[in-house]
Amino acid sequence: MPSTPARRSRPFRLAASIGLATLVLAGGATLASRLPAQAAEAAFIIPAPTLDAKGGTGTETAILAGGCFWGVQGVFQHVKGVSNAVSGYAGGTADTATYPIVSGGGSDHAEAVQITYDPKQVTYGEILQIYFSVAHDPTQLNRQGPDSGTQYRSAIFPTTPEQAKIAKAYIGQLDGTGVYGEKIVTKIEDGARFFPAEAYHQDFLFQNPTYPYIVINDQPKIDNLKQVFPQQFRAEPALVASAKS
Repeated sequence: MPSTPARRSRPFRLAASIGLATLVLAGGATLASRLPAQAAEAAFIIPAPTLDAKGGTGTETAILAGGCFWGVQGVFQHVKGVSNAVSGYAGGTADTATYPIVSGGGSDHAEAVQITYDPKQVTYGEILQIYFSVAHDPTQLNRQGPDSGTQYRSAIFPTTPEQAKIAKAYIGQLDGTGVYGEKIVTKIEDGARFFPAEAYHQDFLFQNPTYPYIVINDQPKIDNLKQVFPQQFRAEPALVASAKS
């Protein structure tokens, strides 16, 4: 496994008393970075969507982008009814779907997560409610917390016309309530393909719970999910590694 590249666009700042944090990944790869200055937002309660999908049969997929895919993946791995959540890239072409290219801003991709779920247990509207409230901040344009660039944009990639309709209606509903105090910048991008990210990005939050970026930016999202959506929260995450075994 090649060494994991550092996230180039993150402005890491550090107090003099805190040193360089080095993470040793599975397989011996390392990732070194400094603690980011910004932490995750507090829990944010928003109304449920007035338009939602009816429970179907089998499984369905949703593709969402909201900043670093480590945290978004981690959130949905803890949602009941989700059987798999895969970190990856969406919005660009196959030849640019690699971490060095995407993280450097050299593609049309966004870091995204493909969510496989049982619509009888969790609806698409409920997934969007979690996405808009605890997974990311939909009012930040081309950035999330310490990460900046179009690769960290807020975007929904519908997999069906019904999903596109529900997402558009929900954005309009939330903007109409003024619940955020700012306009939602989330884009709905139709027809995008999803490309899974490299293996070392999968289950990253679960595999590296003490990594500084995770502690500051992503673990609070899991805590907020448990606080705001206790009925949908599952303690044991649905891991990519488990889905493959």
